[in-house]
Amino acid sequence: MSEFIVAVTGGVASGKSEVTRHFEALGIVVADADVAARIAVERGSAGLAEVVAAFGDEVLAPDGSLDRAAMRRYVFGDETARRRLEAIVHPRVRASLRDACLAAPGPYAVAAIPLLAEGGGREAYPWLSRILVVDVPVEVQRARVMARDRVDAELAQRMIAAQATRDQRLAIADDIIVNDGPVELLASHVAALDRRYRALAAARG
Repeated sequence: MSEFIVAVTGGVASGKSEVTRHFEALGIVVADADVAARIAVERGSAGLAEVVAAFGDEVLAPDGSLDRAAMRRYVFGDETARRRLEAIVHPRVRASLRDACLAAPGPYAVAAIPLLAEGGGREAYPWLSRILVVDVPVEVQRARVMARDRVDAELAQRMIAAQATRDQRLAIADDIIVNDGPVELLASHVAALDRRYRALAAARG
């Protein structure tokens, strides 16, 4: 049971997934907010029923699952609709992440929460012990988005601008990995943090 819980967050193309893979390689359980969000509205779930009650049957695919493209169109540019959807999904995601982390074997657990700064930070997740921000300069982030998603600089910049700013993420950080170098360096950064987290978790008892 892991009561010491570390959140990993960062902007698009910062390298969050690579960081969490290194934690997993060290035997640490990682609970993923994106996975929890999909489960929260999977076919037959109470979450999906609540989404349909709020938005109507037009957000359902023919097989009864959530039509994610239709849902995106519904909330795109509509702040009220987006907040209504988040009010359904986010509490379920937070509860799922916490349960998964508390049930995890090992000295501590990791919660991968890409939109932590956007989703309320510590106020929304008061049970987090530490927040690790995977940080990259915006110009590096933009270049990675362009290469990864094969988009132009303008669209890449819009994707970055749709998220919290770099300063907003850094403002909630307890620990920071600056991931602007070779991917091979991440292993040593994560190993150092792993030692630190194990020590902090042991000290907490």
